[in-house]
Amino acid sequence: MAPQQDQQQQQQFALLPKIINGGIAGIIGVSCVFPLDLVKTRLQNQQVGPNGEKMYKNMFDCFRKTYRAEGYFGMYRGSGVNILLITPEKAIKLTANDYFRHKLTTKDGQLPMTSQMIAGGLAGAFQIIVTTPMELLKIQMQDAGRVAAQAKEAGKVVEKISATKLASQLLKRKGIFGLYKGIGATGLRDVTFSIVYFPLFATLNKFGPRRNDGSGEAVFWVSFLSGLAAGSFAALFVNPFDVVKTRLQAIKKADGEKEFKGIMDCITKTMKYEGPTAFFKGGLCRMIVIAPLFGIAQTVYFLGVAEGLLGVKKSS
Repeated sequence: MAPQQDQQQQQQFALLPKIINGGIAGIIGVSCVFPLDLVKTRLQNQQVGPNGEKMYKNMFDCFRKTYRAEGYFGMYRGSGVNILLITPEKAIKLTANDYFRHKLTTKDGQLPMTSQMIAGGLAGAFQIIVTTPMELLKIQMQDAGRVAAQAKEAGKVVEKISATKLASQLLKRKGIFGLYKGIGATGLRDVTFSIVYFPLFATLNKFGPRRNDGSGEAVFWVSFLSGLAAGSFAALFVNPFDVVKTRLQAIKKADGEKEFKGIMDCITKTMKYEGPTAFFKGGLCRMIVIAPLFGIAQTVYFLGVAEGLLGVKKSS
């Protein structure tokens, strides 16, 4: 009886290191790539003027102008929200995928590609509970400098606002649903991303040498490169959905920029006024952001950093 209880406790406790690993990976990843994520948001939100005018010509121009106008710490505007919520977001995503992969594995130990895609999609669906408010608040902070700069050129002043104050205002006006503006577009992006990313990562991670500890898992650099490759491909694949999500979640627009009523309205207006290439704005930035983010995440997750800290045997 006692051995069975010990085994049950170990199985239940195994979730804790997975959650901690996801949090550690998320914080490290976000801290490394946040300035590029800010540039990505500003490129995606900027709309082409009637005469083809744009504030930023490309990624490098946006980075240069942002740094010149707002300094080093300006490049981390909105990072507090991201770092605070990235732990539950990454924990939900990675742990949910693990859980559903385990449940969908057949009795003979096989996991068909369709089941891998279902597991990834479900993981993406679960994460939007945290991702939507996190992205909503982060985007306002990241895009505030761009909106303020355009307002200054027009002789106007935009009030500075913190993420806490914005969240409070949204809750007062619309209740909890105010923090879930753009949840449909967020779900479309994250579910699709997870359907592509997790099966591709698992497939790539099977190649290359294994660790010598008998676990059968990939060595450090295989997991890292698999995360990089799968993350960058999936990021580019869903970039059109990310553009739509970013534009729908931007509460404050610069003068003359169009408002969008929903996903289809955003797609229609963007296509009409800016063409199909607009859906790949910030695509290179997003690839550069997501690749190391997931490379780091998968490495921390598979190395079992939390298990080492907690003194728990890593579960396979």
